[in-house]
Amino acid sequence: MDAQLIAFTGVAAGMVALPGADFTVVVRNALASRTAGLATALGVAGGLLVHTALAVAGLAAVLVTMPVLFRTVQLLGGAYVLYLGISALYAVRRRVSEESRAPDHVPPAPSQQPGRALRQGFLTNALNPKAPVLFLSLLPQFVPEGQPPLPRTLLLAALVVALALIWFPAVALLVDRLGRWLRRPRTARAIEGGSGVALTGLGLALVTGPLLR
Repeated sequence: MDAQLIAFTGVAAGMVALPGADFTVVVRNALASRTAGLATALGVAGGLLVHTALAVAGLAAVLVTMPVLFRTVQLLGGAYVLYLGISALYAVRRRVSEESRAPDHVPPAPSQQPGRALRQGFLTNALNPKAPVLFLSLLPQFVPEGQPPLPRTLLLAALVVALALIWFPAVALLVDRLGRWLRRPRTARAIEGGSGVALTGLGLALVTGPLLR
């Protein structure tokens, strides 16, 4: 049995499950509909596929060693996450305003087209500037000495994407399963508002923070 592969699976599972912007976007869109949640989850896995492919190809090393290019990706990622956060906060404000004008009428949750949800999940993960550093530092540690690095790295990269394809759809399905409670107006507003604050904070940290190296 490959002990290193088992260890990597545990580390990668923890890395994938760690709450972040992609997790927040999956939960937020799953509240709109199960289809939107699953589409977002697939988009996140697609973003991970980009990062793992870049790491395998060695292009991530170029990104990390070029501060200007790395900072550009960091700013783009931060700006997009910030946009998602502000959009979520605006949606909460609009719903509160609608409910105050018509207290007997609860406005439906905003719909989310699967294509847009897929794009949001993909861009949220693909523009994450921390991912290239993470994969470059993680993958080589689990390549046994004397073994050709390319096949092993491909296997590890595929494992990361497979774990994402399990975890994020499971999160979306769980949110949908709890939908009757989670979609109650007050609960939905609290989750949407919490998501907006979290995404806005993450976006601001990336845009205004120091270069992530």
